[in-house]
Amino acid sequence: MDLTQRLAGKVAVITGGASGIGLATARRFAAEGATVVIADLDETAGTLAATEVGGLFVPVDVTDEAQVNHLFDLTNDTYGSVDIAFNNAGISPPDDDSIETTELPAWEKVQDVNLKSVYLCSRAALRHMVRQQRGSIINTASFVAVLGSATSQISYTASKGGVLAMTRELGVQFARQGIRVNALCPGPVNTQLLQELFAKDPERAARRLVHIPTGRFAEPAELAAAVAFLASDDASFITASTFMVDGGISAAYVTPI
Repeated sequence: MDLTQRLAGKVAVITGGASGIGLATARRFAAEGATVVIADLDETAGTLAATEVGGLFVPVDVTDEAQVNHLFDLTNDTYGSVDIAFNNAGISPPDDDSIETTELPAWEKVQDVNLKSVYLCSRAALRHMVRQQRGSIINTASFVAVLGSATSQISYTASKGGVLAMTRELGVQFARQGIRVNALCPGPVNTQLLQELFAKDPERAARRLVHIPTGRFAEPAELAAAVAFLASDDASFITASTFMVDGGISAAYVTPI
């Protein structure tokens, strides 16, 4: 199989596509032949990313319904279809912490970016995919959606649990219309977001790292490979899944010595 053609002819929208897992996935999608639309708030980084992969950049606030609808409508109008939606935008701000200290504005901001945006993007993508009777939606959840953590980010954890539940329901509802919907559940990934979080609290970083059987954080390219698989016809019988890419953390009772 020629993997450089696995996504040939497909049109993919990636939110949060200017950095981290989103950017790595944009590169992977383009390498496999897809046309890529980068959606992000960061216009400078987004433009650079789109130029690199030979695609289109659309500045988008993923919490804004009109902007999200415009993103997917513009993609369809420009390229003729919406085949893949990687709903990946997310935040993990420092004021989202323990439930004892996280105030309502912090809770609501995280829910808007991490959960409401997946609802808005999925709905906008489905308008086109239902008409086409085909498509693949991949929503970024997290390993914390299936595990409890004493180093809490309460709204982040709850939002990712919501992403999992919504993904399962959409995957079941639209399966017979040729549309697959899956949740990507990364373990800790070596991105700027994680680096900034752990730089402020090295003890928290060390405490988390010890529980990963592989003994390291993931690289964005490793997550991108999983997303490309879920987007491709190689995953044609996979839908409504909780797709763990976590170095074994969710399966570990104790880690190897």
